[in-house]
Amino acid sequence: MYSEDDLIPLSALQHLIFCERQCALIHIEQVWVENLFTAEGRIMHERVDTGNKESRGNIRIGYSMPLRSLRLGLTGKADVVEFHLLSDNSLSGSKSKVKWQPFPVEYKRGRPKKDSCDKVQLCAQALCLEEMLNTEIPEGALFYGKTRRRQDVEFDRALRLETENAAKRAHELINAGKTPKPVYSKKCDSCSFVGLCLPKTIEKNRSVNRYLKNAIQKL
Repeated sequence: MYSEDDLIPLSALQHLIFCERQCALIHIEQVWVENLFTAEGRIMHERVDTGNKESRGNIRIGYSMPLRSLRLGLTGKADVVEFHLLSDNSLSGSKSKVKWQPFPVEYKRGRPKKDSCDKVQLCAQALCLEEMLNTEIPEGALFYGKTRRRQDVEFDRALRLETENAAKRAHELINAGKTPKPVYSKKCDSCSFVGLCLPKTIEKNRSVNRYLKNAIQKL
């Protein structure tokens, strides 16, 4: 169990899986760079970040719900948590047991990603809710602004394990206080940190330094 003082932002898991250097820049060096993509994402989140509640038939909806897990050492907010009404009619007689099933929904501005960073972030929300509400949450959904569609996400054993490992790695990275060196990949081009990180330039300089070092050693 982590203490309250040791909790890290839940969003760090998404940043970590996308890029460990980005995670360190945000959560160790406290740097934030906004571009068109992050601005669109911020505006989308502001639309649901009201803290209000509403009901639609058999669904109750909570917005901007605070989350915490002392087991994983995480804190944050869920964009939307739907509570679906379930009825268990298996009891004898006319009595029935009513249960509200939590169903977290995370809003993203773009399209579904090839990696699992969004799914891990959503699963972390579910794990927080399970700990807070003492319940089991089998699934949730990601809503993408570009497609205007939901993508259902099953919180299976593999995703839960990946999420727990990501939380552990994020704590280790942040506690170490050391920002990893950049490694360029195609996803860097759409990252708001590319102008600060300079992955191509730094990698090129390292390659030149390695070449000169090897050349000197051969003399």
